[in-house]
Amino acid sequence: MTVVFLLEEESMRETLRVLLPKLLPNEMTFQLLSYEGKQDLEKAIIHQLRQWRIPQTHFVIMRDQNSDDCVKLKQRLKKLCQQAGKPNALIRIVCHELEAWFLGDLAAVEKSFEIKGLAKQQNKQKYREPDKLANAAEELRKLVKNYRKLGGARAIAPNLSLTNNRSHSFQVFITGIQKLV
Repeated sequence: MTVVFLLEEESMRETLRVLLPKLLPNEMTFQLLSYEGKQDLEKAIIHQLRQWRIPQTHFVIMRDQNSDDCVKLKQRLKKLCQQAGKPNALIRIVCHELEAWFLGDLAAVEKSFEIKGLAKQQNKQKYREPDKLANAAEELRKLVKNYRKLGGARAIAPNLSLTNNRSHSFQVFITGIQKLV
C-alpha cells in the first residue's frame, strides 16, 4: 500500500519526510507532493487524485488553517476529493500553521537550536495550546532568532515527539495516520 500526501508547502514535506518512517510500517510506502501554497494545492487536488492509477493508494490532503474557518475549509477540501472520485481521502488541517506543531513540543525546539530552558516554557499559557496562536511562526521567531520555515522544519522534525506534543492538530494528525495504517 502507498500513501500519497498532498501538501501546501515544502516545510511540511520536510517535516513529514522525517515523521512518516516512524509512523508507517516498513511495507508501506509514501510519496510527498508539495505545492506552492494553499491555492496551488487546492487547484491540484482534483487533477492529481483523478490521474493517479496505482491501486491500493490512499491519499492524505494537508493544509494550514491560517485564518479560514476550519470546518468550512475541511468541507471544501472534502468536496474536491469527492469530485476527483476519492471521497475517502484523509484531510488534515494544521491549526493555524505548521509552527504550532513545533511550539507544541518546546523540548524539540530546545534540542534543535540548543536554547537552554526553552522546554520549561511549555506550561506557559500560550504554549499549552499552541493551535490557538494565530501566528505561530512569529511566536517561534521570538524564541529562535533567525528562524526560517524550511530550515526550522529540517532542524526540529527529527526531535519531535510523536506522543508528547501540546498541539491538538498534531495529535489528530498522528491519530489519523495510525487509523489509516
